[in-house]
Amino acid sequence: MLDTKAECDMPAAIKKTDKKGGQAREAASLETIVRALEEDIVLGRLHPRERLIEEELLDRFGATRHTIRLALMELDRMGLVERIPNRGAQVRSYSIAEINQLYALRELLETEAARLIPLPLPQAYLEEIEAIQVTHDAAVAALDFAAIYRSNHAFHHKLFACCGNAFLINAIDAASDRANGIRFLALASPVEVERVRRQHHEIIDCLRTGDREALVRLCSVRLPASKDIYLRAYASILPSGST
Repeated sequence: MLDTKAECDMPAAIKKTDKKGGQAREAASLETIVRALEEDIVLGRLHPRERLIEEELLDRFGATRHTIRLALMELDRMGLVERIPNRGAQVRSYSIAEINQLYALRELLETEAARLIPLPLPQAYLEEIEAIQVTHDAAVAALDFAAIYRSNHAFHHKLFACCGNAFLINAIDAASDRANGIRFLALASPVEVERVRRQHHEIIDCLRTGDREALVRLCSVRLPASKDIYLRAYASILPSGST
């Protein structure tokens, strides 16, 4: 996601004028463009290797070319887009080996964070996580996939932030961002999002009761499902990569 300074410096909107000097529609802000394209990729509206054409983005968002390029740079930093010299930008596509390595890294990071979380979790922190889960429950019930994605992200960010190690938290967030372009098929499955919703409640129970063994296990077993769904769908067109 955008860092705090970038969010503070960002204009809410940029007014554009048409060729006759009249007022055109408001241009989308940098934050809005990044958020919209992030959701397009995460929710599968844009697919691996699909090109992001600047002229189309200019028409869609009404923003300046500079703002569009800043948005693509941010999406590149998040691991969702790759910019290819003299060819523009496209949705990032990982090799099979890279996907397996990324998820192995996520498991190492997230299970280590689970081992550091103080248990039973202090009530104030527990209530914050429970409040996020109320939002996630409502999103799953409504099958609002954008809200499911956002609330799921918020749940796990808040969970792992409880480990107290800022460097570990940042590493988890960075690895999670890079997995966003892989998890979209799981996000589009009502069965899968309901499974994830139930897992969240199991995690909350562990935080409340202090069952660390079960918490670490849940943080490990939750990860492979989205990776496996993605690989089943795209393995035939993905490069194997180095092992």
